[in-house]
Amino acid sequence: MKRWVSCRLSMLAIAAVMLLGGLQPVQADTDTCLMCHDSAVSSHEFMDSAHGQSGIGCVDCHALDDVDAHMATEEMPAAVDCSSCHTDVADQHGESVHAQMGLDCVACHYSIHTTKGGDPDKQGVVDACSTCHDTEAYNNSVHGQAVASGNLDSASCADCHGVHDVMSLSSADTKTARVFATKACIECHDNAEMMERNDIRSDIVYTYLGSYHGKRYKLGDPEVTATCSDCHGSHGVFAEENPVSSIHDDNRAQTCGQCHEGSSYLFGQFYSHGNYHDFDRYPVMVITFWAMTTLLVSTFAVFWLHSILWMIRGIKENKEKKEALAKGEAHIHIPDGHKVYKRFERRHIFMHLMVSVSFLLLSITGLPIKFSGQPWAQVMIDLLGGTANAAFLHRVGAVITFGYFGMALALSFHFLFIRKDIPGMWLQRLFGPDSLMPNFRDIRDVTGMVRWFLGKGPKPVFERWTYWEKFDFIAVFWGMFAIGGSGLMLWFPEFFGMFLPGWVLNVATIVHSDEALLATGFIFSVHFFNTHLRPEKFPMDFVVFNGEMEKEEFVEERGDQWRRYEEQGITEQFLKPKTSSSLYNIVFKTYGFFAVAIGVTLFVLIVISVLGGSH
Repeated sequence: MKRWVSCRLSMLAIAAVMLLGGLQPVQADTDTCLMCHDSAVSSHEFMDSAHGQSGIGCVDCHALDDVDAHMATEEMPAAVDCSSCHTDVADQHGESVHAQMGLDCVACHYSIHTTKGGDPDKQGVVDACSTCHDTEAYNNSVHGQAVASGNLDSASCADCHGVHDVMSLSSADTKTARVFATKACIECHDNAEMMERNDIRSDIVYTYLGSYHGKRYKLGDPEVTATCSDCHGSHGVFAEENPVSSIHDDNRAQTCGQCHEGSSYLFGQFYSHGNYHDFDRYPVMVITFWAMTTLLVSTFAVFWLHSILWMIRGIKENKEKKEALAKGEAHIHIPDGHKVYKRFERRHIFMHLMVSVSFLLLSITGLPIKFSGQPWAQVMIDLLGGTANAAFLHRVGAVITFGYFGMALALSFHFLFIRKDIPGMWLQRLFGPDSLMPNFRDIRDVTGMVRWFLGKGPKPVFERWTYWEKFDFIAVFWGMFAIGGSGLMLWFPEFFGMFLPGWVLNVATIVHSDEALLATGFIFSVHFFNTHLRPEKFPMDFVVFNGEMEKEEFVEERGDQWRRYEEQGITEQFLKPKTSSSLYNIVFKTYGFFAVAIGVTLFVLIVISVLGGSH
């Protein structure tokens, strides 16, 4: 009552002075308001605040139409509407979980009359959040401890959750919540300068996004892969050497076991952020990477040079043939040249079909993962229905691959030990003319081809198998050891983690990825050229689909095999009628062109991605 009387007398005195001076009454200013409301804030503190410094007075927020009526408690100020000035902030808050819960601005900005503005007070943010939220785990974490010590680089609540546009992670859909759980970490840890000045690894984001977990995250499937918080926690993030840390040596098996059921202590030795460019930390990964890179570069260098020289010489030879025909001369005269002879059995055609289908399936589902940063990779994954579908189809392709490899082993055993139409013991058969095992003749054939490339000699004639066909066959065995073996380890990591240290899976990842790149690049460039795209065969050789070849081609390309069959008197055993089924030809020719088109397209995408430096 005494305060009301005092304020009322003060207002009357002010009004009297203004009237005696011939002045009209004005709206109450801040000093006038604080004569009564000094318990809320002092005049000095308010004028030193962000609002006071901006020239904002009490009635700018607490609007009054009639001061006298207010003094008589007949009028109260309208509810404060911060949005009249803070429009953008109010819009953000209006969509937040806080607004949905009915919390207004002052729920967090309870020191609104004295707030200074300017640089954020990170500890103040934490203190404000702690009035409603339990922040004990955060306060004890590496982030909380750093903020408490005054490190403005460390993350406070607002750095991860935002200030005004705070979303509800408990009610958000799984994908949104898990994107948040990774994106919030990436925003800071991708700042190399900030990480370096805080003595934190600056390659954390790079290595995560380059891992299988990170690639699936980039391709839009965070709900089926590990995000940052799955391994490190969200609020209770601790240094690796801290015994309570989720990534401490003693706790990794349990942490990994959240997704990888049955993970062991050895499994936990997987390098989650392994970097094959960091020899000091990961020497085995660096050595593996450079060994595979050397294999890639040397293989492509040799065979691409081989293909280029062949293309140049083949074009020249085709031109010579056309000129000879124009003069009425045959390049080579072969009686009954259009008779058809069998080259492959049905089982061989079926096996090649299995090879091509599985290889295309593995390439289509695997390459988008390897080059996950490329726009085309996202398109392909979307067409496949997500990375989970891609993984399933990739494993279907792997099963088919193991199937035809088993058939190849069975046929090899049958060839060496059971067949009656091949003379000699198994060792003679192994290195004989019908075998796909390389022998000394191949050295002579390679030399002859190089001489032909350079115009120093005639084009060699071959036996049943050429040296490049033998290379393709042997590559299947090497590929099954490298790609198949590493693929099984990545397919069943928990099993192999029972008796192998987890870092072996890092090695398997590099081998699987680079060997697959070697295989796809080789098949879609070198193999396609040798088989279909070289000048002598362009646009396609269908022998692998119908198993037959004309006598002219037989004699010209595999003359030594033809002569051997003639000497043995078995030539006519391979004579056959030409495949007459129109449907058969249409189906397989369509498939053949389709497969080559896909392969060439993928090869172009590989080249673009490699040249673009895609992870």
